[in-house]
Amino acid sequence: MRYIFKFPDIGEGLTEGIIIEWYVDKGNTVKVGQPLVKMETDKVVTDIPSPREGVIAARYGKVGETIHVGETLVELEIAGEAAAGAPAPSTEAVEEKGAGVVGTLEVASDNAFLPASEEGTEAVPAVAGKAHKVLATPVARAMARELNIDINQVTGTGPAGRVMKSDVQNFHAPAAASSAVSTSSAPATPEFLVEVRPMTQIRKSIAKNMLRSKQSTAHMTLFEEPEVSALVEARSRYREEYKKEDISLTYLPFIIKAVVAALKRHPELNSEMDFDKGNIIYKHYYNIGIAVSTEDGLVVPVIRDADKLTVKELSRAVAELAVKARDRKLTLDDMKDGTFTITNYGALGGWFGVPVINYPQVGILGIGRINQQPVVADGEIKVGNVMPLSLSVDHRMVDGAEATEFLNDVAAGVADPLSLIMRQ
Repeated sequence: MRYIFKFPDIGEGLTEGIIIEWYVDKGNTVKVGQPLVKMETDKVVTDIPSPREGVIAARYGKVGETIHVGETLVELEIAGEAAAGAPAPSTEAVEEKGAGVVGTLEVASDNAFLPASEEGTEAVPAVAGKAHKVLATPVARAMARELNIDINQVTGTGPAGRVMKSDVQNFHAPAAASSAVSTSSAPATPEFLVEVRPMTQIRKSIAKNMLRSKQSTAHMTLFEEPEVSALVEARSRYREEYKKEDISLTYLPFIIKAVVAALKRHPELNSEMDFDKGNIIYKHYYNIGIAVSTEDGLVVPVIRDADKLTVKELSRAVAELAVKARDRKLTLDDMKDGTFTITNYGALGGWFGVPVINYPQVGILGIGRINQQPVVADGEIKVGNVMPLSLSVDHRMVDGAEATEFLNDVAAGVADPLSLIMRQ
């Protein structure tokens, strides 16, 4: 019996992935839960396990190629039936639709497990005369979509008439040649002056999410510059003590404390709009997303229940997430259910910025680098430590007065870190 296993929907809106590494070859025997392939999605790198026990009859896609959710990854020959090989035309014609993952998927680990589910399908003969989806490799389908080609119009030269990548390329060639002729009068750019690199999945996700945020929310940004010498002194005082426990004490845990305290006083900034149903969802938990810069792009892992953690525990959590992000070991659980986001561009030397809201959240706080500059205190000018703050909010949900009061509360918290403990 031939079983067709397709790239499953692993949640969080993921629609495609890039093949990083194949663990199996044609003819290999696999067990339930055994990793088949490592995929890079726009959020994490994850192993895709086998849902059934059997022999690999065929696998689809090469390392570096993009596979979309619902496209075939492997075909399994279930024990006791025909030997692995190319299926007959009528057998291959049926494709399963709309299946999703059932159970738990361990992300990016050697113990990935996926219970048997409807994500695959047994291949059965097609009904004579009934229209069915054209046979094509995942790469060919992806290329046809990118080139805006109706794949049903392409003649397949692969097994059982399957449309291959080369078939789409050959189909597209005449149109491309025609286009080249029409633009031949334009001066050509020498190839050595440009470099073309494919977008990473993370970069695709960033582009999609930033555009969605700008199109779906009414951005408003406010700025504040609290004097934070007391915060600088507190960090300096305890930094060496924390080092003894192998903890790097930064300003971020204090800022998280100040943000959580302000969110409790201003629940509108810890909410979400359900516009279709006309509801506002107020969240009585505080999962703070921390923007982390990696070589592949920006990711936002989440510190859960930040209101229940001490400064020391927050320091550990921030450090652990940063390491996991840069080592590409974040899981989907690390990335979801955030209620408010902090982006610390000051750590890279940035000063002021206008951060983009992490939709569907309604607020994001940007932190700039602390600068020594003249400040007025008690009628006198002295050298102070100033921390630039930028708060972007969804103006549909948060009025200017509420946003200003929230930002003032955050500023007061970082200016007087002792108050974060005394007022709890």
